Amino acid sequence: MKNIVQIAKKLTIKKEHLVLYGNHKAKINIAEPDASKIRKSKLILVTSITPTKAGNGKTTTSIGLADGLNRIGKNAVLALREPSLGPCFGMKGGATGAGKSQLIPSNDINLHFTGDFHAISIANNMLAALLDNYNFHKQGTPSEMKEIYWKRVMDVNDRSLRFIITGLHGGKNGLPAETGFDITPASELMAILCLSKNIEDLRNRIDNILLGYTADNKPLTVKDLHIGGAITALLKDALMPNLVQTLEGNPAIVHGGPFANIAHGCNSILATKTAMQLGEYVLTEAGFGSDLGAEKFFNIKCRTTGIIPDLSVLVITSQSLKLHGEIPQDKIKLPSSAGIKKGMRNLERHISILQSFGQKVLVVLNQFDSDTKEEIDLIADLCKKKMADFSISNAYQLGGDGAAATARKIVSLTKTKTKQINHTYDLKDSIETKIQKVVTKIYGGKKVFFEKKAKLQLRRILKAGYQNLPICIAKTQYSFTDEAEQIHTYKDFDITVDELIVNAGAGFIVAVCGEIMRMPGLPDEPNALHIDVVNGEIVGLV
Repeated sequence: MKNIVQIAKKLTIKKEHLVLYGNHKAKINIAEPDASKIRKSKLILVTSITPTKAGNGKTTTSIGLADGLNRIGKNAVLALREPSLGPCFGMKGGATGAGKSQLIPSNDINLHFTGDFHAISIANNMLAALLDNYNFHKQGTPSEMKEIYWKRVMDVNDRSLRFIITGLHGGKNGLPAETGFDITPASELMAILCLSKNIEDLRNRIDNILLGYTADNKPLTVKDLHIGGAITALLKDALMPNLVQTLEGNPAIVHGGPFANIAHGCNSILATKTAMQLGEYVLTEAGFGSDLGAEKFFNIKCRTTGIIPDLSVLVITSQSLKLHGEIPQDKIKLPSSAGIKKGMRNLERHISILQSFGQKVLVVLNQFDSDTKEEIDLIADLCKKKMADFSISNAYQLGGDGAAATARKIVSLTKTKTKQINHTYDLKDSIETKIQKVVTKIYGGKKVFFEKKAKLQLRRILKAGYQNLPICIAKTQYSFTDEAEQIHTYKDFDITVDELIVNAGAGFIVAVCGEIMRMPGLPDEPNALHIDVVNGEIVGLV
């Protein structure tokens, strides 16, 4: 592992712009990335088909492609999200790649890293405490809170905290109230951190957070409480992107980690722009499939930043395609042309989604040894029919060498810059129209229904003047529908909006659809069962 100062030198980052966290991690203190350099950089967005239990290897592929580009003599930088402790100890395990395509120091990145998630959690909960204090001293007045939207957070999957009562025993112990916890990546502060352009923008966004409504029906924001400065102070260092490296010693900027099924699913603007300032090619991810993370990348992040990807990489595996082709999980390692053919319905939809934004699409097969020539040829033929390019990566086994051919294809496909994005909706569209367009144009659905609660919230949103914000749909990642079990449903389905949440600081409206949990639970056999410390080293995390 190289000293992080060496990695910084490779990117021409001056030592005075580094805040060192030991020998192998650092924060980058560049106040405002250079716009002229950003315009010259080639941005590649990495997404995937609908996730399955077999996985697609999106992060592994992203890391491998960056190593591959550097291997063929290009200056490539990664801009990825930080892992959350919830999935690390829950269902997913570590999120720093695998095989010979990994970020290091992997255990540090997956655990406490540089403290960003802790800072967001503390800032979020400090805000909750200050709000409760305000309400305690305002009880019995028109300024007392009638509705409180703000919840506490923690970066652990804990279903028992979804619904709780605070302020028990009353009196000096606070006002009894029903509330709950969200997981840190689902918090508005995480979204704000990732969408802030600089410290001033961060402060303004925090001030704009809608906390709830008072007894006299007035909206209450952080600005009204005069505590925006205090919350910003807790996030000042967390705003700086983090610099680490791949196994092959190539630079990776890892920063921010909102979930794409309940938030906008992209790393920070500052991380992406810093990488674009420093690298000729930049690879960044959008969470889950293109219907979630990528849709929000184009409709939210690109609108906020003005950046435009020059290419979208769509990661697939034969095993995921077979699951989408209704092959039983215990049979997906066996050859099945029929399973591939049927599963390509999913691939075809995701290619169409990315093309709807005006993107060139490169489908990358994350290869297994068990993949047959016939299966690969079937996938390549579909890509050709859909006007998408196709390539194979074996970065898991071979690192950068296994992705070099795909890297050359990326160079070829990005010789001309992409000039515009075809957004799914106009910001002036009504909220109902925005959601309807995402459901029909992206998901392939038919109608959108609003529950009574959502209808009431819609009227309040219109009255408060938030109707021109983009939409962030929170729904299952396992299906185009709002039901996780409907994995094989592709058209003529309906979506139900249960709740509309104004994230005024982040600058979007969350439409909660189906049984989506902002605080996930743990599986029957969480990954925590496999984590230990042996001879002073952490094992089982990745």
